[in-house]
Amino acid sequence: MHSQVYHSHEIQAWEARWFQQQNSSFGLMQQVAWSIAQRLDAIFSSQDKIQQVAIWCGSGNNAGDGYCLAKYLQDLGYKITIFAAERGQSADLAKAFQLAHTHQVEIQHHFKTENHFDCHIDALFGIGLNRDLDMIWQEIIENFNAQSGLKIAIDVPSGLNANTGQPLPTAVKADLTYSVLGLKAGLFTGQGKEFSGKVELISAIPTDDELQKIAELSPNFITLPQRQAFGHKGSYGHVLVVGGHAEMGGAVMMAAESAFSAGAGKVTIVCDAKHHTAILARSPNIMLRDINALSDSEIDDLIQLVDAVSLGMGLGRDTWAEQQFLKWFPKINQTTHLQIVLDADALWFLAEHPVKVNENTYLTPHPGEAAKLLNCCVKQIETDRIAAIKKLQEKYAGQWVLKGAGSLILDDQLWICTAGNAGMGTGGMGDVLAGMIASLKAQFYENIQLHQIVTLHALAGDYLAEKGQRGLQAHHMNDAVYYVVNHCGESSDKT
Repeated sequence: MHSQVYHSHEIQAWEARWFQQQNSSFGLMQQVAWSIAQRLDAIFSSQDKIQQVAIWCGSGNNAGDGYCLAKYLQDLGYKITIFAAERGQSADLAKAFQLAHTHQVEIQHHFKTENHFDCHIDALFGIGLNRDLDMIWQEIIENFNAQSGLKIAIDVPSGLNANTGQPLPTAVKADLTYSVLGLKAGLFTGQGKEFSGKVELISAIPTDDELQKIAELSPNFITLPQRQAFGHKGSYGHVLVVGGHAEMGGAVMMAAESAFSAGAGKVTIVCDAKHHTAILARSPNIMLRDINALSDSEIDDLIQLVDAVSLGMGLGRDTWAEQQFLKWFPKINQTTHLQIVLDADALWFLAEHPVKVNENTYLTPHPGEAAKLLNCCVKQIETDRIAAIKKLQEKYAGQWVLKGAGSLILDDQLWICTAGNAGMGTGGMGDVLAGMIASLKAQFYENIQLHQIVTLHALAGDYLAEKGQRGLQAHHMNDAVYYVVNHCGESSDKT
């Protein structure tokens, strides 16, 4: 079963419905804290060095979780100190404070900690935070981050928008986040991955029929259909890669090579002829056509011969590139049998000449390209990536990937990719992804989903990064792509 991800408002409404059924809100607070205490005890015991724990409590019900947790951890034998803000008026918060106080947990009414704790637990803010923190709270959170030791966040790292993954403008950097009741989108996309660390769910109440997910986490285990013993190169799809301006030959080469590495039977590049010698020297299995020598009828014939087209890599943005886009795109957009990938400069020209694309079109912008497509700035895209990808589909139709940390994928629903690493932030990675999408869609059509391909690409990046993230390069991805499509998928390929 896939992991459901929710908007904070859905979580709050779900919780309210639970309380309307006469379930105890303070009882839920205790249950959550007890569950976290049991998990932390297992962690602390295994590390054998964690004895002194600081719990940072704010003024809302998230602090109530912290007060209850302090009591339970102290009962388990740990030395607990609470650093507390002035409390709010919540009755549950008052009960939680009294629970800690009557059990003689040490409570300091300030945040001037000495750096001698083995673990710091963030119970400052919950999921409701949607405003920028004032300077006082920013300093408190920066002080938290400056401490040594293990960092734990309860529900959401304080200062992080639970729905967008944006710091407001700073946030707790946790090693581990216990997401209470349900998973929140902001823990997995945008800058959220930087702050949330490992995420674990504290599931405390049953879901009800009114609870609506906003997304699902894309699973990291993907099974590709096994190849048949009598298969041949015509059985596994013909990919056409179109781009390669006279000054930019590398992008089409990387896309084509990744298409082969992902299992395509045949790959043809259409690009400026000056790149042909270099392409053949590196990959003699790639077929080539001169983009400047093809007539309209030859383009039509070529399109009919292939299963997937990947358009835009290294196309450029000058007058020649625009002419090529306007020559190729209308033809492929009207061809119903094709699987179509639009990337890089094809997205630029789609923004200049906006039309609806067909349902078998996969568009893969990074935030800068998404901003161009929506006629806004990159900051607006990154401020709410989920809203941005929904606007892209609404405007252009098709299926979308909004690349970046925690890539978003939108087909008939929203997916979040949790694989991948910062080393993949390098030129050419998008070309590799475009080639993989064209290849796997050419091979499997509806038997593989876009979010699965994005995850395979991310897993290939993780495989490559096992030796280190810094210096990872896109043209090194071929072996990694070959590995993941076999070991994460076709583990019993017998062709």
